Amino acid sequence: MNKVFSVLVFIGVPISVIGSFLDWSAVIMFIIYCLTIVALASFIGRATESLAIVMGPRIGGLLNATFGNAVELIISFFSLKAGLISIVLASLTGSVIGNLLLVAGLSFFVGGLKFKRQSFDVNEARHNAGLLMFAVIVAFVIPEVFTYKMDDQATMALSIGISIILILLYIAALVFKLVTHRGVYQSEDNSTETEQEEEPEWGKMKAIIVLAIATIAVAYVSENLVDTFDVVGDTFGWTELFIGVIIVAIVGNAAEHASAVMMAYKDKMDTAVEIAVGSTLQVAMFVLPVLVLVSLFFITPMPLIFTWPELISMVTAVLLMIMLSIDGDSNWFDGLILLAAYVIMGIGFYLV
Repeated sequence: MNKVFSVLVFIGVPISVIGSFLDWSAVIMFIIYCLTIVALASFIGRATESLAIVMGPRIGGLLNATFGNAVELIISFFSLKAGLISIVLASLTGSVIGNLLLVAGLSFFVGGLKFKRQSFDVNEARHNAGLLMFAVIVAFVIPEVFTYKMDDQATMALSIGISIILILLYIAALVFKLVTHRGVYQSEDNSTETEQEEEPEWGKMKAIIVLAIATIAVAYVSENLVDTFDVVGDTFGWTELFIGVIIVAIVGNAAEHASAVMMAYKDKMDTAVEIAVGSTLQVAMFVLPVLVLVSLFFITPMPLIFTWPELISMVTAVLLMIMLSIDGDSNWFDGLILLAAYVIMGIGFYLV
């Protein structure tokens, strides 16, 4: 898989540059940009993992938190700059339901086909359940309820306040997991011997260089990708909601989606669940609040207000994931339930 991504990068980046200068078809360039971003995301993930091993688990955890959703953050930034607020909110909605239903669902299903019963840290599952309930149900639904009697200025003020609280709580969660309570709730399967035997794919300097170059390349390709949304939407009859919830969300998280499924296939369910749920928490508690604050520097600020289909889909995904994972066990049928829910929502967003 890494070889495929390497080929895509070395072919996709030059073609992306050439195609943008020669004004190739927007539809063709949309496909090229998406494939290139997926491949670049894999390089960011590999570089981050190498640095995490070299520099230790605490700094590694911080790096994973920072770069875990770098691609989606960059795409959303340029979408905000272009004034495509509905696509930004839709893509973040898609990331939440995609991670909880598609990624976790595929992980449970693929792993469950090989192993009849798979287990993961039940304490971690309960901790994440509380954070998911707060981030999505409390922080996202509450603004929608109160804004019925607010003007735009008050709505934006509420959004800023909630965004700051989410970021602070996310930082506190990192401190809790990586510093004050690191290892306190660790499962027996996660032995220190396994951590010591793990070797980085790249050395420290090479990983830093790859991370820097890949991030710059993603920024360039993402800016061009955003410019194709209008033409692609008109060509295929896709709404901004569908492009954001399904297309952009899948492209932005494709590399880590594949990683989670591979971990599940190897019966490393703690890692697979952490990728799916951890990425969701990053989006809800860090990426989205940061984008709300960044939007203040643009012409049109972005309030923390979703449409009712987006809200209900995210709440449903959170509750379903909590119900199926709270016992620390998974099987292929649990995965099928999550996947079925994702398909139903996908159909709904396509037809809405």
